[in-house]
Amino acid sequence: MIEIKHRESGEVLFQDESFEGKKLDGAKWAGADLREMDLSGLRLARADLNGADLTEANLSGSDLQGAILNEAVLDGADLSNCDLTEAFLKFAMMRDVKLDGAVLRYATLEGADLSGASLVGADASMTDLRCNLNEANLTKADLQGANLSGANCTAVNFTEANLFDAKLVDTKLMRATMTGAVSPTGKKHGEPQAVKKAKPWWQFWA
Repeated sequence: MIEIKHRESGEVLFQDESFEGKKLDGAKWAGADLREMDLSGLRLARADLNGADLTEANLSGSDLQGAILNEAVLDGADLSNCDLTEAFLKFAMMRDVKLDGAVLRYATLEGADLSGASLVGADASMTDLRCNLNEANLTKADLQGANLSGANCTAVNFTEANLFDAKLVDTKLMRATMTGAVSPTGKKHGEPQAVKKAKPWWQFWA
């Protein structure tokens, strides 16, 4: 028996033998206690999970497109290969969260805490990442057009990440690893500057 309750009031928000065959798009689970729960592969598009506690929950491969997770707790949760397109995660606690291979296009993570998070190969293009990414791993992440203005990217691993057209105004990049990363201007980090060859002396008067 699966029973989901509100973490403060104790109100039952869902109760059934399993999730199999259940339509969960748009589920009203705001404030739910979902700690360590297996929600992998579920369709939770547009679900209201505002303020829910998903500490160490398994959401790998789940569909959370347009879901509301503002101020939710996702510390240590597994969201690898999860679809969070246009999801709202403002001020969410996401420390050490796993987002490898996840899709976060156009998602809003303003004010969220993703310190120690893993976003290896994640698609975060056009995403609002004005948040805390301290010591996060964004190796090979697609950050094209993402907004990282004012973000804390201290000691972030941007190895081979795509930052083309990303906004980095006042972004804290101390000790960040940029090996092979594409800069906002499209230049690959570490790429040698093109050296202009001097004209032979007889062409100066050509």
